[in-house]
Amino acid sequence: MDARDRERYSRQILFSEIGEQGQEKLLNAHAAIVGCGALGSFQAAALARAGVGRISIFDRDYVEASNLQRQFLFTEADAAEALPKAAAAARRIAEINSAVCVDAVVTDVSPLNISELLAGAAVILDGTDNFETRYLINDFAVSRGIPWIYGAAVGSYGLTMPVIPGRTACFRCIYPEPPSGAQPTCETAGILNAVTSAVAALQAADAMKILCGRTDSVRPRITTLDVWEGRIRQVGQPPPDASCPACGRHEFEYLEGRRRAPVSLCGRNAVQIHERSRPLDLAALKDRLLPLGEVRANEFALRFFPAPYEMTIFPDGRAIIKGTTDIGVARSLYSKYVG
Repeated sequence: MDARDRERYSRQILFSEIGEQGQEKLLNAHAAIVGCGALGSFQAAALARAGVGRISIFDRDYVEASNLQRQFLFTEADAAEALPKAAAAARRIAEINSAVCVDAVVTDVSPLNISELLAGAAVILDGTDNFETRYLINDFAVSRGIPWIYGAAVGSYGLTMPVIPGRTACFRCIYPEPPSGAQPTCETAGILNAVTSAVAALQAADAMKILCGRTDSVRPRITTLDVWEGRIRQVGQPPPDASCPACGRHEFEYLEGRRRAPVSLCGRNAVQIHERSRPLDLAALKDRLLPLGEVRANEFALRFFPAPYEMTIFPDGRAIIKGTTDIGVARSLYSKYVG
């Protein structure tokens, strides 16, 4: 740590729980953020400002105008260009703290790539919007002994919970199966930026404790809050469940890809198709689709508008079909226009 670092992080160093030794560890630390929406974008900005030396960001989506109300890293220009969130986040972090090494990957984290993507991370932060990816993160983290911080928010309500393998219950101990029935989403219940910021701040704080060598300071508890009602509640996490498929029996069915399907995206009236991983020549696809309708493309993705739908197609063969939550319709459109 040089004199510039000591000046930049002086107020953080003055905090006795971090100090100069802790700051040195942060400068050499590696955090991974899965999902760069309302939670992930705040986490990324907070950790970058705190001086975390390497931040890996993984997100499958692109910036839209409706994101700007709560996703603090992004601008109107990002939405106008429909930039992938990971790429837009990397640009902004470079302006916030140019010393931070950012690995920004426009991808869907899957059983096929999670081991490669999250290799070397000392902590994983949840910025996702679906249970399937959280179960996958949990399987990976438990199998590797890596701490991760779960978080979620909708309306004015949010919750967060650290998972410290071997010390706390894991995500699947608490949620053995995904919730059944329709669940509230940002689209149906709305979302306040105050609650996403609050949840993400608690996640970032736990991540900083881990990264600066103070994992013992992470309290094993579930925190719930409602910023509109002004309520905060904390309950202790149970110990690991010996009957849990993940941390008890070490059966990692999500990591092994035995439970995976197209995903209806939270609050988006959209379905993601990610069943086939294959490289696509977007330039050639653009030429093929132009006679059929409006096409917009940049270096990251191609957008095609077969009314009343909108398709965003990525180089790895993944696609987001907007305008439906029917997986059958989404598959049909993918087959018709991509093949």
